[in-house]
Amino acid sequence: MYVYNRTRQTFVATDVSVASTYLRRLIGLLFKTRRWARSGRGLWITPSCGVHTIGMLFPLDLVFIDRECRVVGVQEFVRPFRISRVYLKATSVLEFPVYTIHRSGTEIGDALEIAPVH
Repeated sequence: MYVYNRTRQTFVATDVSVASTYLRRLIGLLFKTRRWARSGRGLWITPSCGVHTIGMLFPLDLVFIDRECRVVGVQEFVRPFRISRVYLKATSVLEFPVYTIHRSGTEIGDALEIAPVH
């Protein structure tokens, strides 16, 4: 999958996995090493309105989106063993390597496009 910021006309990530089952959401990025955290990677956790980084080995950027893929919240450089804010308007969360939000210029209100890579 890829994530494209239509508002900023920039790719946020081009190699995004989906965690849409209970087990995949539960495991998320646990047991992944810093090697996972390369630019362009991501994990889309759906449904979700908040996440934790307990057991993580590296910090993350988090983008919270609603049903229409509009950004309703962002958290940068969330360190391991933390709990994110809960955004009640969010229906899913995108987890990215740190500095992804800064590089893409993603902000609250931006419209994202999430689709399979062809």
